[in-house]
Amino acid sequence: MEIKKQTPSHLRGIPTGIWILGFVSMLMDISSEMIHSLLPIYLISVLGTSTLTVGVIEGIAEATAAITKVFSGVLSDWLGKRKLLVAIGYGLAAFTKPVFPLASTIGWLISARFIDRIGKGIRGAPRDALIADMAPAHLRGASFGLRQSLDTIGAFVGPSLAILLMWTTANNFGLCSGWPSFPPFYHLHWSFLQSTNQNGKGTNVQLHPL
Repeated sequence: MEIKKQTPSHLRGIPTGIWILGFVSMLMDISSEMIHSLLPIYLISVLGTSTLTVGVIEGIAEATAAITKVFSGVLSDWLGKRKLLVAIGYGLAAFTKPVFPLASTIGWLISARFIDRIGKGIRGAPRDALIADMAPAHLRGASFGLRQSLDTIGAFVGPSLAILLMWTTANNFGLCSGWPSFPPFYHLHWSFLQSTNQNGKGTNVQLHPL
């Protein structure tokens, strides 16, 4: 009974900025997963690439994101400008989305996928550090859990919407991958990002902590 009474107060105690970061993460995941879940099918059935090529592209993309995270974390501590790096990371991902429905060659798709994963790598570590800066010490675990939960919701909703759109549009890849590129979708992203406030916490980030 005690746990049930504390849960609502924990959610109310999480700073607004963390909720905003969570919803930004969820919306970006919805748009990304809508495109990326269809990308292998598009590469094979439309552009005629092999499954090996698809595997190489995805491997390079995920490796790029993982490697970039290391440097973005160090850069975040060095500069102390976490929000700027988060905005750059989401911005790179947002700008690549219109490329997917318009690309006619595999080169364009590889470039867009590569830049998108760079954006993911750039924003990951600074975003987590920003959450740690904003969250009260006793709500740090709940804050990270909230952000990850919303991100997971986006990862589920994105492919589900992609399946629904493919079914309703008779497998129109261009239309399905074009939906996440609508400007209002990213206006919502940027509105969230611009309103993120650190609430006075984490503004005096220690530079050169190592």
